[in-house]
Amino acid sequence: MHIERHEIGPRFSEMTVVQVGEGKLIYIAGQVAENTSLDIGGQTREVLGFIDRLLAHVGARREHIVQARVYLASVGDYAQMNAVWEAWIPAGHTPARSTIGAKLINGAYKVEIEVTAAFTPSQEHGHAHDDGCVKEPTEHPHDHAR
Repeated sequence: MHIERHEIGPRFSEMTVVQVGEGKLIYIAGQVAENTSLDIGGQTREVLGFIDRLLAHVGARREHIVQARVYLASVGDYAQMNAVWEAWIPAGHTPARSTIGAKLINGAYKVEIEVTAAFTPSQEHGHAHDDGCVKEPTEHPHDHAR
């Protein structure tokens, strides 16, 4: 097993990658917007862009996200955040996700998102892949709350 830390700061790394066999587990710390003057849609887009950049740094893509936690400063922003999320996440690749109403560390932050991803780099094409298993979506009794 090999552990890599990326964008290391005094308190945390923005991303930690754990090599497990031929696969990689990617842990991305909670990302917040740099431009706090943006509305919830703009902050969400900026945060998802940061996640895309970190994933790309190690050869992964948003399709490889297996879990996400979304923290909202106001639960009233849920629908707007979800609209941006749904346009961003590829169909058939929605991860397990929690959405939590929370007081964020800076009152100007409207959203914070952390994700975990998993993938196996392809030797022949130099890109990541998953196993291609896609389950048809089903309605879940808690869909209205996430």
